Amino acid sequence: MNNKYIMLIFTLLMIAVACTKVKDYNEPVSDDPTKPGAITNIKVANFNGGSYITYSLPASGNILYVKADYVIDEKTGKKRQTKSSYYSDSITVQGFAENKEYTVSLTTVTRSNVESDPVTVKISPDTPVYRKVAKTIRIQPDFGGINVQTVNPDKKPVGVIVLYKPEGADKYSIYEQKFSDFAELGFSSRGFDTLPKQFAVYITDQWGNNSDTLFQTIKPLYEVEIDKNKWFGNALPSDGRIGFGWALSNLWNNNTGGTGWHTVQENVPLPIVCTIGLGVSAKLSRFVLYGRSGYEYGHGNPKVFSIWGSDKAAPADQVLPIFAEEGTVLGDWVNMGNYVWPGPPSGAPPSAPTATDRAVFNRGMEFNVPFLAPKTRFIRMAVSESWSGATFAHAMEITLFGNTK
Repeated sequence: MNNKYIMLIFTLLMIAVACTKVKDYNEPVSDDPTKPGAITNIKVANFNGGSYITYSLPASGNILYVKADYVIDEKTGKKRQTKSSYYSDSITVQGFAENKEYTVSLTTVTRSNVESDPVTVKISPDTPVYRKVAKTIRIQPDFGGINVQTVNPDKKPVGVIVLYKPEGADKYSIYEQKFSDFAELGFSSRGFDTLPKQFAVYITDQWGNNSDTLFQTIKPLYEVEIDKNKWFGNALPSDGRIGFGWALSNLWNNNTGGTGWHTVQENVPLPIVCTIGLGVSAKLSRFVLYGRSGYEYGHGNPKVFSIWGSDKAAPADQVLPIFAEEGTVLGDWVNMGNYVWPGPPSGAPPSAPTATDRAVFNRGMEFNVPFLAPKTRFIRMAVSESWSGATFAHAMEITLFGNTK
């Protein structure tokens, strides 16, 4: 048979298969009505908020999966169901609200959707992660609001919910929510005057469990924009050499266009540093940094950088490292924060940001100064990585906030 006829027969077979109608993709793959046996040899290993359950499957080639049905919160009656395929000899049940005994019902299901008699097992999950995190909540006054700190050594996803009750209101409402699986989560909720305010915080998890709520009345700290009229350039020997006729003072001239701070385009060691005197001792709370428009997420715009501070009257020069932990002290200088400028919010590559990405970039990016950072009279911005990876850096403006009292 020659190739011509082989190809013709193959084509006709493919057409026949393509025209065959599949009645129902959800039909059981078996019509065997036999009731399966139950699982045996059950063993339990508990963990925070759940349990691993291992077992032996019944001797049947028709088993499709094992399902577990259980109540995760007996106060609300909230239920969950978990399934594990016949390829596995274990199933994980989780999301339990408390550290107590629970009952799990385990059922074998065949390919014909026939269920075995259920087998129940008692489990006693360890303390759920959200409850462990709730015990670490610390609320303290911050500039224009409150600062919240939590510790999550298990690094499991939790949510930190900040509530606020305005004066005269009947109840609290959600003011801010933060979700994280970091070992430590600290953030500030701002937008308040310095009068005492009623705040509350609780922890939630991905299964909708909520911890007890911590209530606290807090008087937010006073915050102002640090007066730029008092700032001055304080170039130190290890600072980056400025080029192209730009000037360090452009960083505080309240003009985000035109020219700014721009170092020479030479092969020099990182980080690229500039030093500014504030003319006053201030406890900084946050700052807004403006990159160079037209080069959004590119060129010498800072991507990874740190802020160093000194409260000395005339701090000596110090060659700064590419990276140091917050709080590191080198000579007269202390690391007051490490920062990464977020990438394009659209998810587009930095080399091809959307119009919206560019607009977000050019609004400036706000960064918080760690609450425990000391007061400072001088700041040094040390750029460890620009968006292009070049050994030069540029920025247009920086605005600082804090308390000078």
